[in-house]
Amino acid sequence: MPKPRKQQISLSDTPYYHCVSRCVRRAFLCGDDKVTGKSYEHRRYWVEEYLVFLTQVFAVELCAYAVMSNHTHVVLHVNAEKAQSWSDREVIERWHQLHKGTMVTQQFIKQGFVAEYLQPLLDATVAEYRARLQDISWFMRELNESIARRANREDGCTGRFWEGRFKSQALLDEAALAACMAYVDLNPVRAGMAETPEVSDYTSIKQRVKAAKNGQQPSYLMPFVGNPKEHQPEGLTFALQDYLQLVDLTGRVLRAGKRGAIDLSCLPVLQRLNITSECWLKIANEFEQHTYTAVATEQVMADYCAKHARRKLKGIVAA
Repeated sequence: MPKPRKQQISLSDTPYYHCVSRCVRRAFLCGDDKVTGKSYEHRRYWVEEYLVFLTQVFAVELCAYAVMSNHTHVVLHVNAEKAQSWSDREVIERWHQLHKGTMVTQQFIKQGFVAEYLQPLLDATVAEYRARLQDISWFMRELNESIARRANREDGCTGRFWEGRFKSQALLDEAALAACMAYVDLNPVRAGMAETPEVSDYTSIKQRVKAAKNGQQPSYLMPFVGNPKEHQPEGLTFALQDYLQLVDLTGRVLRAGKRGAIDLSCLPVLQRLNITSECWLKIANEFEQHTYTAVATEQVMADYCAKHARRKLKGIVAA
């Protein structure tokens, strides 16, 4: 029996999660419908645009994403400390960017205070909003419901747009995070939608390459801060140059018709994460086929099973 979502997402185990949402309709989320001849390509922009907006509202940071023809991939990081640092006013103002709130929260924003007898209600509401703003389920709900409503209006219909709630995977260590991010960034290349990662539309890798040409990193993506060291800024503990090179070389090997074999084990990031070339190529090409609710190296997976009193966890063989 599948575990409840609240048990699958545990910040005490990891703040990193891979989430996938799939469209239920034949007519696709985006791209061209070969039956009707209608193009839905503009909907890919809807998803990318709203993802960026949500990262500015939630304490959920975007590590990687790819908007495909009938599904979306996102790799998310929950920054619980950031959510706790917000004042009550900031929490309410952020939530009001998504919903109108209550009469009490509206009154607090206008006047800066509420009557004494309403203070307990305000405190409880702020606590609820703060929890939601650091909740992946709420993040994905806001994203998917917004896109579904907009697509239904455009199609002049009602009903389900997504297969169901999103699929989530816990990324328990650096190896799992790196492999999953590369898998997501290479989705269009693997699907034959793009020749190289840097020309893959509506992906995080294209935005990272575009910004890197100017010596920058996209403000709405979780930054790469280099190898772990003391007193470093918060971010992904890889070097951006290493990661871009890793994705580029992996994409060269995965693309059909490419000649030659590249020894990926010579890359610094793979050496540090202790992943062989063969294992890397398999996991980067078939991440979802060999992984389930939690992803990590074998020992980390075993510790995760013991902590959650699970006799067996799918994916341990692949780990």
